[in-house]
Amino acid sequence: MRKQFGRGQGFTLIEIMIVVSIVAMLASIAIPKYIQAQASAQKSACINNLKQIDGAIQQWAMDYKKQSNDSVPEPAIVVYLKNNCMPEEPAGGQYKLNTVMDTPLCTIGTVLGHTF
Repeated sequence: MRKQFGRGQGFTLIEIMIVVSIVAMLASIAIPKYIQAQASAQKSACINNLKQIDGAIQQWAMDYKKQSNDSVPEPAIVVYLKNNCMPEEPAGGQYKLNTVMDTPLCTIGTVLGHTF
């Protein structure tokens, strides 16, 4: 008896190349969308943190009768923030506090590369 070797034994090189090209095409579409969604989520988180920080600054200013041109020390407002700590900037940047009148700034790290 002879064994027959035929097409049923495995995949051909052409079939594997087609599957790899389809996977590469799907990845080229999905990866930029994922990066864009991640950047958008980081921006939203940063904006929400800025609102929380600004509220803490305004509460601190009212409690201590600060004027609009007084500078804001970070340790002073920490007690007015959730969990008594400054929220983390989502992309590794930093929050910049100026005066009571100025809104705090969020410098988003390497992802978006600009200041709000």
